Amino acid sequence: MENIVYPLVSVITVSLISLIGVLTLSFKAEKLKKFLFLLVSLSVGALLGDVFLHLLPEIGQDQSIFILLGILLFFILEKFLRWRHCHDNDCKEHNVAPIASINLIGDLAHNIIDGMIIGASYLAGIGVGITTTIAILLHEIPQEIGDFGVLLHGGLTTKKALFYNFLSACGAILGTIISLSLGGKISGYTQILLPITAGGFLYIAGSDLIPELHKENNAKNSFWQLAFITLGIALMYWLTFLE
Repeated sequence: MENIVYPLVSVITVSLISLIGVLTLSFKAEKLKKFLFLLVSLSVGALLGDVFLHLLPEIGQDQSIFILLGILLFFILEKFLRWRHCHDNDCKEHNVAPIASINLIGDLAHNIIDGMIIGASYLAGIGVGITTTIAILLHEIPQEIGDFGVLLHGGLTTKKALFYNFLSACGAILGTIISLSLGGKISGYTQILLPITAGGFLYIAGSDLIPELHKENNAKNSFWQLAFITLGIALMYWLTFLE
């Protein structure tokens, strides 16, 4: 029974994070920026820590090729998410509605993959599942805040932005159910998806998040970034005792 309860509770928690965007409405832009930089730093540490302390020990050398596949797959996914939603160079301010639609579609695909990752990690063990969920959770907070902002910019009301963002986030539940259903039927399912997850986490941390941190050159803020990256890694190390 716990093989089902743990992953479902985890993925529902991750999905509920999509509602965090409403809290940002009470933040001033400068405070929100500082808050997000710390969250991104913590997310970098958690993602890298999960890869090197939890996922890689579960992966055999003969499966390492799938790490590269994971990097390539997440590169393709990001290309899709960044795909130009308008081929007319003039359609910027007066045609923002497609931004919201494409953001939701891309986010839905991303969340389904997150759910599959959570489900597969629990198939490898409760400890691996919990640590991977936490890594995804920390990454989702700044991302969901950004998605909420995109939907508002796309012309949606606050209530509709929250509703559609949450609906998209529920794709993670579908992804988890897919993994839990296929895991026992497809031989080597976990052994394939875990290294792909590791590659994806490495790509997200190295290609998306760390470049964002380098936009901040202030020495004090850079110190706090390093401190929170280290904190994220330390958190993952502490969670190794759950396994």
